[in-house]
Amino acid sequence: MNELFPIASGLVLGAVLALVRPGLRLLAGLAGAVLFGVLATFVSGEYLIGWEFLLVDVPLVALCAAAGLLAVRAVLRGTGQQRQPRG
Repeated sequence: MNELFPIASGLVLGAVLALVRPGLRLLAGLAGAVLFGVLATFVSGEYLIGWEFLLVDVPLVALCAAAGLLAVRAVLRGTGQQRQPRG
């Protein structure tokens, strides 16, 4: 249950990154992953046990952001097949 926030925030971050200019996408993605990873550790209360949970939450947000970005790009691209001319 504690990992729902980093997964959801990563997917949302990835969807937002699809709107960001490609030159800034990596920097914005890294900053967002660190921000949401720290926030996930704080919100879940895992920081009370130890800050090493950041080593799990930050990469989890980053991987989910990458998955979200790829999913949005795939949807926007459609099936990826070119239409054959009729006639």
